[in-house]
Amino acid sequence: MTTSTENASTPGARERLLDAAEALIYADGIHATGVDAIVRASGTARKSFYTHFESKDALVAAALERRDERWMAWFIEGTLKSGDSPRARLLGVFEVLRAWFASADFHGCAFLNAAGEIASADDPIRLVAREHKARLLAFIRELFDAYAAAAGHDGRYAAKLSRQWLILIDGAIGVALVSGEPDAARDARAAAERLFGDEPESPRSPPRRARSR
Repeated sequence: MTTSTENASTPGARERLLDAAEALIYADGIHATGVDAIVRASGTARKSFYTHFESKDALVAAALERRDERWMAWFIEGTLKSGDSPRARLLGVFEVLRAWFASADFHGCAFLNAAGEIASADDPIRLVAREHKARLLAFIRELFDAYAAAAGHDGRYAAKLSRQWLILIDGAIGVALVSGEPDAARDARAAAERLFGDEPESPRSPPRRARSR
């Protein structure tokens, strides 16, 4: 049991605060989670919070940064294990997501959830969410670069499909959260399979002329 005389710089206090903040804001949201609740759940003294973090927002941003590292490591590992080819891995993304959707502690994307609660685009919390999506897109782009190279497509094709893949991923997360149906991931996979047949437009092709009405 932690007492009021706990040394604020005791090793582990910061990590316990981050653990508690991440769990509470992921389950209940940022605005619904107060500092007192985080301190109680962490088992630390309140002065530990003020020693390690200048504000609740700073704690939330730090917790999300740590979650980003852990979530991306899990997602990348699962995706790379899902197949032996770039195409198989790109489709395997959705099976990795389905397993997550079926877990008892699934509450959607922590980064989309957080961004939805923060109005300012320049807020540190929004910036962490934006960086997470940029990292996710970069990983998907790596897979598509490999796929495009093997299939004889150019970089524009890989860039376009990467962005569309990210939309399918986030769409599946949102549908699974609202509906409670893990198979939203397989619906997204079915849509993704159609994208492989979407050939890139030739850069030399003239623009299509609109039909007269």
